[in-house]
Amino acid sequence: MRSSAGLDARRKRLLFRSWHRGTRELDLIMGRFADAWLDRLEPADLDAYEWLLEVPDQELFRWVTGEQPVPEAADTPLFRKLRAFHRDAPPVD
Repeated sequence: MRSSAGLDARRKRLLFRSWHRGTRELDLIMGRFADAWLDRLEPADLDAYEWLLEVPDQELFRWVTGEQPVPEAADTPLFRKLRAFHRDAPPVD
């Protein structure tokens, strides 16, 4: 887990929320993505990421894993980056 040092208030809040989703699976998916990308996201991507953090855990998990089709509103470049990151990330021990 990365430190929030050097992040602005918005990114600190998003980092915390990413690691405290409610289910361990989504904590790992969102938290690891936030660790790797949060400091590099543009404002429009931060908006899209905030929106994704509001999606219920089970629904978001199904979208990310491909178990359920992704609604058009959620199928953003940021979401595709998140899904690719999850697909290509090394397994967690």
